Amino acid sequence: MDTTWLDLAGKTAIVTGGAAGIGRAIAAELLADGANVAVCDLNPEAPQMEDCGDRFFYVQADVTRRDSVEAMVDAAAERFGAVDILVNNAGINIPALLVDEGGRHELTDAVWDKVMAVNLKGTYLCAQAAARRMVKQGSGVIVNISSESGLEGSEGQSVYAATKNAVNSLTRSWAKELGKKGVRVVGVAPGILEATNLRTEAYETALAYTRGITVEKLREGYASTSTTPMGRSGKLTEVAATVAFLASGKASYVHGVTLNVAGGKTRG
Repeated sequence: MDTTWLDLAGKTAIVTGGAAGIGRAIAAELLADGANVAVCDLNPEAPQMEDCGDRFFYVQADVTRRDSVEAMVDAAAERFGAVDILVNNAGINIPALLVDEGGRHELTDAVWDKVMAVNLKGTYLCAQAAARRMVKQGSGVIVNISSESGLEGSEGQSVYAATKNAVNSLTRSWAKELGKKGVRVVGVAPGILEATNLRTEAYETALAYTRGITVEKLREGYASTSTTPMGRSGKLTEVAATVAFLASGKASYVHGVTLNVAGGKTRG
């Protein structure tokens, strides 16, 4: 596929949470489009990226810590000379019920604080550190990865859904602040996607419990996608391609919106 029309060659992108899943797919897409890509993740081991030469840079970082985030952004800028694109992808999901009479997966302060710290504080810290550089250079794009659940809510995933709805609001608000300074801010909200190594057995067991079904039934639900008009799960590459387009100059008048990449999925 010819992606040179996006004109991303030579641009520098930071992708948080890019060691696996959606983040890795986004990093791979941007590299294929010719961009320099700095991936940050808690994982001490860098993901394998093909055919990218010296355009790939890995930084182990904790998005919930300001010092770690600022050091990561500084390292990316020093390596490639600028920061043109930030993809705020790092996020976690810990299924829990507000009230669990069974006592196995009830929402706790610890769960609340951890999910909020990564999904919201991390988004804020990374956006601020990158935006300071973008404002100085008068250009840049921030892409916040949200979720379809942020628009609809999600049984057993209330805190995750709440953080993603908040990310949508941050996207709209930061767009109003930064647009006049040459920086675009957009969001991408994926729906049900193909399985990745991030969908662990522990996660599926907890989510199935919160919904009163077996893990097998949960997996059947992923496969049937009865609420998705397109009748299938999305591909990581489809989300990644959307991010690449929004980060490019071809989307230069797309600003302050969150685009659903969910196959038409709604609760209606």
